[in-house]
Amino acid sequence: MAKKITRKPKPEISDRILDMALALAAEHGWRCVAMTDIAAAAKAPLAEVLLTFPSKGAVVNAIFRRTDARVLAAACAASETNDSTRDSLFDVLMQRFDTLQRDRQGISSIVYASLCDPLAPLCYGPRLMCSMALMLETAGLSSSGPGNFLRAKGLAVVYIIAFRVWLLDDSPDMTKTMASLDGGLKRAETLAALCWGRRVDQAANA
Repeated sequence: MAKKITRKPKPEISDRILDMALALAAEHGWRCVAMTDIAAAAKAPLAEVLLTFPSKGAVVNAIFRRTDARVLAAACAASETNDSTRDSLFDVLMQRFDTLQRDRQGISSIVYASLCDPLAPLCYGPRLMCSMALMLETAGLSSSGPGNFLRAKGLAVVYIIAFRVWLLDDSPDMTKTMASLDGGLKRAETLAALCWGRRVDQAANA
């Protein structure tokens, strides 16, 4: 039986493809960009591009993964520690926005194109949840198990709300984004405390 050979793309080629995809999205709109356009802009053979990323959806999910990797690298390089979990999550998610900032126009184009695609939640939803689980782990919180999966879903809601603010945030230091994220984390923390308190009361009265 012949052994299946899987060829991994060189990191610089993968990054160049993603960079060109974001640049084309910013310039022409993601809906107007084809894989042939990305290959031409990246100066790579179309076959090599398609072997690396078979579709535009694969390109978007790869942007998610690259963002995750960059956030994790920045978190590992940072030496400061936070007194609270909320502060840790705030720092990790703001690092994510910092990482996305230079490509905001291209990302914005991808997001608005996705709003017109009924299959977008199926394509990108699982990847978003994986990203949120990684952000929890980076902040020192477990993301495994049914209860912690709900925690990841809650963080995803907080992130999406702040992400919508970030897309239109014209402040030089992302003040509006920080305010939205901080408020969302505070509300989530309060809700979690209330739910935990109810469980404790129920256990005590059992």
